[in-house]
Amino acid sequence: MKLLFLGIPMERSLSSGLSRNYAIVLLGYVCDIAGMRVAPGVVLKEEDRKQLERWSRGRSTPVRLVLRSKIILDAAKGLENRQIAERLDTRQNTVSLWRRRFIAYGLDGIRKDAPRQGRKPRISQKKIDEIIERTLHTKPKGATHWSTRTLAREVGVSRASVNRVWRSHRLQPHRERSFKLSSDTEFNEKVKDVVGLYMNPPDKAVVICMDEKPGIQALDRSQTILPLRPGMLASRSWEYERNGRIDLFAALNILNGTVLTQLHRRHRHQEFLIFLREIDEKVPRELDVHMVLDNLGTHTTPAVKRWFRRHPRFKLHFTPKDASWLNMVEAWLSMLTQKQITRNSFPSVAALIKAIKEFVAEYQKNPHPFVWTVDADEILKKVAKIRQLQSKRT
Repeated sequence: MKLLFLGIPMERSLSSGLSRNYAIVLLGYVCDIAGMRVAPGVVLKEEDRKQLERWSRGRSTPVRLVLRSKIILDAAKGLENRQIAERLDTRQNTVSLWRRRFIAYGLDGIRKDAPRQGRKPRISQKKIDEIIERTLHTKPKGATHWSTRTLAREVGVSRASVNRVWRSHRLQPHRERSFKLSSDTEFNEKVKDVVGLYMNPPDKAVVICMDEKPGIQALDRSQTILPLRPGMLASRSWEYERNGRIDLFAALNILNGTVLTQLHRRHRHQEFLIFLREIDEKVPRELDVHMVLDNLGTHTTPAVKRWFRRHPRFKLHFTPKDASWLNMVEAWLSMLTQKQITRNSFPSVAALIKAIKEFVAEYQKNPHPFVWTVDADEILKKVAKIRQLQSKRT
């Protein structure tokens, strides 16, 4: 079969300056037109495979790049375009396109979109660099951060141009997040211990994450809560009356997602011991109990220590100081707060207790196991990076 490009034999097209990569892409199109259904094979280098796997799993990776990475990984397994399209719920033409682009250009072929025609950018690269530099290293007078309008006036461009530069470089000066670095001298060891327990639970044992949510307030709104309506958000009064408080003890079984709870008026080691006795009764005697808990004083009183010595099947794993996010039961407590407490109104503590028990009963009908996906080494790398940035600022 002799291939033609615009009526010119392919050999002449290549010799006349047509690039090899472009010829490969063109060949794929010609094969499609000619009815040849055999897709070109994809052979991956080991470093390319690892990068594609990282992109395919990355939470912050653009959706289009995730899809393209999965396409290439499936193509490398020998799957045909039709099979890949069905598996990834996309079009066969899309699979064919990115297969050809990868063969022609490698990782850059799927990471970057093909250049398209359009008008030239109105601002120069020098101006773009100035916008980035000012955003990262300066502040406006009398403010903590730049807005699109204030920076646009400062550098002499439109706010839309500033917005485009920020989006393309993933800059969000209007947002911030909070953090607190643990001062625990055994931080690394404790992180490895707890995360290792999550990712590789021991045999013939149950792993329980335990924590308290003290001081849940029975807040009664001063005015009636307005329900959700078309064109209008649900509304609640910002003014409220405090009608008492209650303490919640919760223990999450990480294997099946079930939760054991107790409600108490006070938050002392006596209440903690009552909760421990119930856990001991609920867990089968032949199983060890690996318990993850924080460094609260009520967990280490002499009476509590004596109880643990009398119950050697309880193995304790303490989270680092100021690192309660490492305790998986915090995710369940967050669900309780968001779904049943924050947007509710309680005329009494009894109403608050009833609402909590209703949430727990409904949750237990279909418990949701939480899966820990980040290993200890990755956590420690991120913490080390933040410590390094902090040391530079000081």
